Amino acid sequence: MTLRSKLPRRPQPSSIPSKAMAILLTLLAALLPVHAWAATATTTFTVSATVLSICTVAALPLNFGNYDPTSGSALDGTTTVTATCTLSLPYTIGLDNGVNASGSQRRMALLTAFLNYELYKDASRTQRWGNSGAELASGTGNGLAQNLTVYGRVAGGQAVAAGAYVDVITVTITF
Repeated sequence: MTLRSKLPRRPQPSSIPSKAMAILLTLLAALLPVHAWAATATTTFTVSATVLSICTVAALPLNFGNYDPTSGSALDGTTTVTATCTLSLPYTIGLDNGVNASGSQRRMALLTAFLNYELYKDASRTQRWGNSGAELASGTGNGLAQNLTVYGRVAGGQAVAAGAYVDVITVTITF
């Protein structure tokens, strides 16, 4: 007899307990939350936009109504210029002298007859609203429409013929 034959035999592992172990591990894996074995990865991306420096301007007509040349009184009227500019954007608005001006004198025309008038930045009608320097109106955009009042005055006592007088003013916004 050899030494090998005298040693007690070690039992061989049975295939049944390994199958049971595999089933048990499978059941445990099914019952455990999935995130326990989940992996993650991250990345980033840039979001951007360019805000433009932009302004728009609009104006309503100024209708003085009926002028009585015999009264000697001035005729006042108002209208609105609307500026819409990007937030914090400074701007200026100028009004030219119109298409019938004589030098810096604004005039409405009826054929070859003229009716003098003026446009102002203030209600007391002391600050002429023109197209350069201190005559410009200025503001800073807030992203919304901003209304600026134009104060007009037809000088009293002008000897003019009856009829409808007109002029056209160009509004310029600079930003």
